[in-house]
Amino acid sequence: MNLVARLAEFSSRFTGRQKAIAASVAAVLVVGGAIAGTIAVTSGDDRTVTAVFAPPTPSATPTPKPKPKPKPKPKPKPVNPLTGIGGPPKGPVIGVKIDDTGSGRPQRGIERADIVYVEQAEGGLTRLLAVFATHKPVVEAVRSVRASDPELLSQYGPITLVASGGGGDSLPTLRKSILHGVINDSGGPGFSRDGGRGAPYNLTSNLSQVSRAVHSGGSKDIGFDWKAKPGLGAKPKATSVRAVVGGTPVTFHWSPGRGRYVRVIDGSQQRAASGALISTANVIVQYCRVSANHRDIDVTGNPSQYTHSVGHGHVAVFRNGHRIEGTWTRAKESSGTTLLDTHHKPITLAPGGAWVVLVAKGSPLSSS
Repeated sequence: MNLVARLAEFSSRFTGRQKAIAASVAAVLVVGGAIAGTIAVTSGDDRTVTAVFAPPTPSATPTPKPKPKPKPKPKPKPVNPLTGIGGPPKGPVIGVKIDDTGSGRPQRGIERADIVYVEQAEGGLTRLLAVFATHKPVVEAVRSVRASDPELLSQYGPITLVASGGGGDSLPTLRKSILHGVINDSGGPGFSRDGGRGAPYNLTSNLSQVSRAVHSGGSKDIGFDWKAKPGLGAKPKATSVRAVVGGTPVTFHWSPGRGRYVRVIDGSQQRAASGALISTANVIVQYCRVSANHRDIDVTGNPSQYTHSVGHGHVAVFRNGHRIEGTWTRAKESSGTTLLDTHHKPITLAPGGAWVVLVAKGSPLSSS
């Protein structure tokens, strides 16, 4: 019985003046919020009636359990921005100019590069610009820098560029850039000659020695998006790729067993000096503006070709045996290169590095 009911029952036992007094006391108790107490009322004939009010027994109210706080989602582990495999490599990133003619093959160490660019040199020939971060092997044959190389490599940050030398405005352009040049003609570290080959195709560079001697920039995001499962069901198959850089065909064949594209020259699979197949998880054919650089002329009178890697243009990406069409964009030298498909969504690359074939606008490209 609650307090109000108790008071009502108590006051009913009186009449007249007693009831009035009891009612007054009850009102005081109720208004005062009393939950327990004693009321004594004495009548005119000296009879005293006393009522004791005990607090009602409270019903048991369960204590609400606090809601468990959601566990924070674990942060994704950073990956190697140049291959999509493993964590970011330690130490400096090193770019190396490497010969790409029959006299310079088989190239040494090229199979251990993270990213390789194929670019025009002069006279329709190609050179390789290989980027090493995960591994630092001995590489051969090291050749000369071109004026467009600092523009291309500046997206990696202040990294090292290894070369034999450079003609025309190549070395002055390199010195003005953010890159750290390690040049054989200037007495840079890590160089030696391979006695089994003839010059100029026998210059080697020990990249481990270069890493210890030169403190330059480490790996950073250059815009590439790595993803193992892209969902390529609707994309056309492309088990062979044939582009033309200058006057040189650049061909790759898809190897389903290896899950990689193998470089092929004159119908033969190419191998490095170690015997390893030269292959890549991705072939990126990037259409650029290419112009003659008349400030750098070779001994036969051919001007060097300047490949403009800042800007935008068409791109075709080959991965997992499929071809993906899209566009590339690079706003400035310090920016990475963004790849978007025809629906303006990022083109993802298969983890495992890439070969980037820099071709002039309008150059032929075929795949099947």
